[in-house]
Amino acid sequence: MTNPPPTSNARAGRRAGLLRGALLLLLVTATLEGGARWLVRTETLLARISSPFDEASWRLRWVNRHRGGETPYAFSFDVHHPIRGWAVAPNVRNLEVFGGKRLNTDAHGLRGSREVPFEKTPGTLRVAIFGDSFTFGEEVSDDETFAHQVELLLPGVEVLNFGVHGYGHDQELLYLREALPLYHPDIVLVGHVTDDSMRNMLAFRSFAKPWFRAADEGLVLHGVPVPTPAQFLAAHPRGSRLLDLVTMARERLLWRWGDRMGETDRLTDAILSAIFREARAAGARPGIVLLPVWGELGVADPAPLPGEQFVQALAAREGVPCLALRPLFVERARLGTDFERREHWRPLEHRLAAGGIADFLRRQGLVP
Repeated sequence: MTNPPPTSNARAGRRAGLLRGALLLLLVTATLEGGARWLVRTETLLARISSPFDEASWRLRWVNRHRGGETPYAFSFDVHHPIRGWAVAPNVRNLEVFGGKRLNTDAHGLRGSREVPFEKTPGTLRVAIFGDSFTFGEEVSDDETFAHQVELLLPGVEVLNFGVHGYGHDQELLYLREALPLYHPDIVLVGHVTDDSMRNMLAFRSFAKPWFRAADEGLVLHGVPVPTPAQFLAAHPRGSRLLDLVTMARERLLWRWGDRMGETDRLTDAILSAIFREARAAGARPGIVLLPVWGELGVADPAPLPGEQFVQALAAREGVPCLALRPLFVERARLGTDFERREHWRPLEHRLAAGGIADFLRRQGLVP
């Protein structure tokens, strides 16, 4: 016996029920979206739920600051860069920064008071150092950076500071690709800070940035061209803040219970290997320097920390000289030196690092 076909009234009732359900879902979603938008615009509440491990937290905090009238970048000397996201402005002259320190850059944004020509001086060795804010020298003047101090310690050696605050290894690789054909360095050093590896996972940090993902065919670049601050801010309201909150919660869980650290290590391995490979292809000898910062300076045991072990193993596999500076800092701490563990290095830390790097370059036979 077959069931009788539904009557028109039954079909109409089902359609009405579906419509009511859809409207209810739409209303709930709109309410949640409205609540999410209010939440992320409230800085004190956003600060409680944000973390340094996901791009949504960085992006939402940047939007709130920018909406409040702050400069779109971290510093007044930052400029937009369509490939790297942001860069140090060129032709900065004696700018007061960091509470009384001095900043100068040349016509291409390299830190220092001298103009650096593309062609090096005959008879000199040229060292290019890539890195983040510690290499750049946030909180110190031009002549207090370890890059400048290394040059003073090594006659006949020219040291170029390609550090940019907030950079990950991904942006350093892109900068290296720009710089190598122009400057032809003899030695390429990477100033490695543990946080740089985390930044490789982000699409937004100090501002929108490029990012790589590892694929079978190698590293695949995403996020370029990077939009300007005005373009980014104009497009941002179209996104879902509810989705941002879900993403932030998901990232917290993945960092705590998932394999995010494993993913970070694999991506960092691929990017650093590319840096070493491309430096060699350009005729330069690569090296890497592990810069101890923040809580790492409070560890009294000079034995390698897990993050240091990871980079040291990578460098050994690639045949790249690797200097861990933390044992030098530990030894000085035993003698009574007190190091900066919360902010960026002071001139003291830069001078100590410069001495260690100069000795390292001599021991490795990279400089006379």
